[in-house]
Amino acid sequence: MDCLRKLLSPEALPAWRAAQRRERKTVVVTNGCFDLLHAGHVTYLDAARREGDILLVGLNSDASVGQLKGPGRPVNSEQDRALVLAALESVSAVCIFNDLRASRFLELAQPDLYFKGGDFTVDQLPAEERRAVEAAGGRIRIMPHLPGRSTTDLLRKIRGR
Repeated sequence: MDCLRKLLSPEALPAWRAAQRRERKTVVVTNGCFDLLHAGHVTYLDAARREGDILLVGLNSDASVGQLKGPGRPVNSEQDRALVLAALESVSAVCIFNDLRASRFLELAQPDLYFKGGDFTVDQLPAEERRAVEAAGGRIRIMPHLPGRSTTDLLRKIRGR
C-alpha cells in the first residue's frame, strides 16, 4: 500500500522535517481525531494543503480520543484512521501522537503554518501549542467550522437522535 509510506512515527518526525527544510518545502501541519472521515474533514484538509507544499496530519491516538470525546470513541482504530487519512491526495504524511494536547507533536513537526479548524481564535488555542508553533517560527491560521459537518453530528444522525 502506497499510503503506508506516508505513516511516520514521532521518532522519525525530526529527520522527515529536516528533509523538508533541505528541499525548502513549506510544511503545513494540522491535527485532530478524524474518527469518521466526512465532507467537513476533506474540505478542511484540502484547504490546509493549499496553504503550503506539504500537509502533515497529527492524529490523536485511541487513548487521547477517548479522553477528548468520551466513551465509545473512537469508532475507528488509530491505525485505520491513519490509513484513511494517508490515502487522501491532500495529505503528505500522518503521525499518530499519544498526548491529549498536540504540543509535543508540534515541537517535533516545527510547522511553517499550523492550520486549525473551529469556532475559536488563535488566542483560544492551548498556550503550549501556540508556543511550540511560535518557537519554530511558524504562523497559525484558523479555518471557520463548517456547520453541521462533524463526527458528533454524524453519530447523532446514525443513532437517530
